[in-house]
Amino acid sequence: MGPLQWGDVPTAVGALFAGGAAWFALQTIKSQRQQIGEQRQFIGDQLRFMAEQQQNLALERAELRAAAEDRRWSQARKVEVSHVRAASTVNDQGEALVDHWLVIVANRSDSPVHQVDVRFGTAYTAHEVHEWNPQRSHPTYEPGERVVAPVDLVGPGRAVRFASQRWSSATVHNNRPTVYFTDDSGVRWSKDWYGKRDEVPTAEPPTPS
Repeated sequence: MGPLQWGDVPTAVGALFAGGAAWFALQTIKSQRQQIGEQRQFIGDQLRFMAEQQQNLALERAELRAAAEDRRWSQARKVEVSHVRAASTVNDQGEALVDHWLVIVANRSDSPVHQVDVRFGTAYTAHEVHEWNPQRSHPTYEPGERVVAPVDLVGPGRAVRFASQRWSSATVHNNRPTVYFTDDSGVRWSKDWYGKRDEVPTAEPPTPS
């Protein structure tokens, strides 16, 4: 074995340290990549969680809105309206020469309704308004006590009958009834001759001309 060549020692030591530094650098890069990967996975999991939470919140809000809308409509759906054309004069062929509308508004809900009124066409109010027994099967039966329209309050299980003026058949046909009422929460509603029910944006029905 020959003598140690000291000139090669610094080179060897330098190479050793360089190799160690490269190994540590490689390990650091691997560790950083692993941390970045874990962070990305964590962020992805959080984003998915937040998306699921937002979706759940949106569904909950939709369910709450639907429940509130159903509650808002629940009483209005229980206000029943029936109407009939009652002929008072007919010709030899049985055709009505003079007839009128009879409209029954029955409150089938558990709460009162307010400011109940009927408009015939756009220009006519009811000629007569009476209390009505909702158990009676036909609007032409004798009504109860006379009341003033709009009827301030119709309690649960109560009803009122509105009668139009007596007109020719053509006038009756062209002035079909629309019922207006305010539910117990203060929402104003209308129900037309076709059975369509709508919320009225104003506090009162249209003013007759």
